[in-house]
Amino acid sequence: MAVQTEMVNIGSTPQLPAYVARPEGTGPFPAVIVLFEAFGLNDNIKDITRRFAEAGFVGLAPDLYYPEQERVVPYGDMQKVFALANTLPDERAMADIGRAIQYLKQQPYVRGSAIGVTGFCMGGRLAFLTACLHAADVAAAVPFYGGGIGSPGRFSGQTMVPLDLAEKIRCPMILNYGEKDAFIPLEEVRKVEARLKELGKQAEVKVYPGADHGYMCTDRASYHPEAARDSWDRMIAFFRQHLK
Repeated sequence: MAVQTEMVNIGSTPQLPAYVARPEGTGPFPAVIVLFEAFGLNDNIKDITRRFAEAGFVGLAPDLYYPEQERVVPYGDMQKVFALANTLPDERAMADIGRAIQYLKQQPYVRGSAIGVTGFCMGGRLAFLTACLHAADVAAAVPFYGGGIGSPGRFSGQTMVPLDLAEKIRCPMILNYGEKDAFIPLEEVRKVEARLKELGKQAEVKVYPGADHGYMCTDRASYHPEAARDSWDRMIAFFRQHLK
C-alpha cells in the first residue's frame, strides 16, 4: 500500500514534533500511536510507523524528547541514553501523548474512535500508562517489553508505578515480553499478568521463548526474527479487530 510520511508540529508553544505515516486516500483510517525506545525517534521507530501505514493505519510517533538538543542516541551508548531518558518525566510524557491523541482525533483522515497505542522498552511502559491515563481515548494497546510497569522505573522521571493505575484501563491489551530479557525478570511479568487478571482486564501476556529485550528491532543484536514476525502479525490482527 502506498503511504505518505511527514513531520508535523502539534499544538502551540511548546510544539510537539511527530512523525506521521498514513495510507494514501481520504480514509478515515484507524490510528496507532508509536512510542519509542529510550534511544529516541530513530530510523527503526520511523520504519515501524511506516509499516503501520502500509497495513492500513495512520501511524504517529511523537518525539517526546523535543526539549533536548540531542534527541537520538545510538544503540549501545548507555551513558548517553540514560542521560537523555532521565530528562523525560512521566507527567510531561502523558500530557504530550494526550496532545498527540487529540491531534489525531482532529484529522479528517482519522477515525477518532479507533486509536490504539504501542511502544517498545521505555515506550512499552508509556503505552501501558497511556492505556491507564487516557483510557477514554485508547481503544487497544500493545506494549512491548515495558520495564518498570509493576516496579519502580529505571529513569529519574519515572515517578509513577503503572500497575498501581491499572484499574483505570478500559481497552483490550497484548503485553509482549522476551523469555531471556534480563531487564524484566519473569517474576515481574507474572506479577503484571496476575494483577491484570485480578482486575478482570482483557489482557493477554505473551512471553516469547528464546527472545531477549529489544527483540523487535532489526538494528539491535537482540533482534529475534521469529518472535518479531509473530508479534507483528498478532498485533496487526489485534488492532484490526479492536480499532473498527
